[in-house]
Amino acid sequence: MKIALVHEFLNQLGGAERVLQNFLEIWPEATVHVLIYDRGKTFGIFEAYKKHLSLLDGMPFAHSHHRWLLPLMPFAVERFNFEDYDVVISDASSFAKGVQTKGKLHVSYCHTPTRFLWTESDDYISSQPYPAYAKWGARAILPFLKRWDYKASKRPDYFIANSVNVQRRIKKYYGRDSIVVSPPVDTELFHPHGEKENYFFVASRIEPYKKIELVIRAFNDLGLPLKVAGSGTDSGRLRKLARSNIEFLGRISDEELRQRYSEALAFIFPAEEDAGIMPLEAQSCGTPVIAYRAGGALETVKESITGEFFSQQTPEALKTKLETFDPKKYNHQIIRQHALQFDKKIFQEKIKAFVEEKYNGVKGNKGNKGKL
Repeated sequence: MKIALVHEFLNQLGGAERVLQNFLEIWPEATVHVLIYDRGKTFGIFEAYKKHLSLLDGMPFAHSHHRWLLPLMPFAVERFNFEDYDVVISDASSFAKGVQTKGKLHVSYCHTPTRFLWTESDDYISSQPYPAYAKWGARAILPFLKRWDYKASKRPDYFIANSVNVQRRIKKYYGRDSIVVSPPVDTELFHPHGEKENYFFVASRIEPYKKIELVIRAFNDLGLPLKVAGSGTDSGRLRKLARSNIEFLGRISDEELRQRYSEALAFIFPAEEDAGIMPLEAQSCGTPVIAYRAGGALETVKESITGEFFSQQTPEALKTKLETFDPKKYNHQIIRQHALQFDKKIFQEKIKAFVEEKYNGVKGNKGNKGKL
């Protein structure tokens, strides 16, 4: 049975890419249809798998400034051909759900209704490091993209949401029902490793919307030791802002990420995320999370048991929480036990069972039931 996977951009490693890795563990012979692929920025993790790249991948700016190609992305994703496949599974944060499958079963795992179209348009454009005329052009094209996105949301046969938070927004913006399957955590990789050390840890893409600046400012004021992992367009500015108690690690391997999670007194999570795999990875390493009280963190962090919340997305609110935070009150085994509920094997079993059920339902009348 031939499976096609669809993913927007393989030019970073984040939660969506973790999900794609899990899809490929379920269906290693699947072909990944991707708009833009950058081997270096994904550490070669996807190199061994079959891929079909869109026409955008070879265009100027595709690998350095892929957002310049935003107006072409609906056209590019609609050009993928699935004639030779039986099932299409889109791993969607924006454009992937808009593929045209021409009657083939299409299941969309939705990380979020397209944020820059439905909830964060102004913030998204303002935060981009582009000249004013480019931002003006982006604002002009957004109404077209929003209409296309709504139309594209009708194409999947089924939606799977990564959280109850996202399930509500799929219903609100797209009028579609969905089931919830929480994102996967590799609890075998992310396990307690080494002794606790005297620092806090944050890991993220370093982009304005990730709110790393508020963490830097809070730790600047308190003088507490902080390690920051990740890279992005805001890295240079934040490095200049940070004081000597803050260390930037850049992009790090999963093995070092496990070490930092395990050693840290707490993992800081300042963004309002749709689900958020990293807080679960930290908890899998037995480390409590200090998170902004919003979004998917409310579904994955158990207050006073596996972590704590701050209620305003400001340096002052985070400072107040840090001043009262006591790492000694947390039981690291209990924290890890909570994370085991999100183990990737559970995710894979649920996804595989759902797709098989729907595929067998499509084929049942023809007597062609089988395993994917």
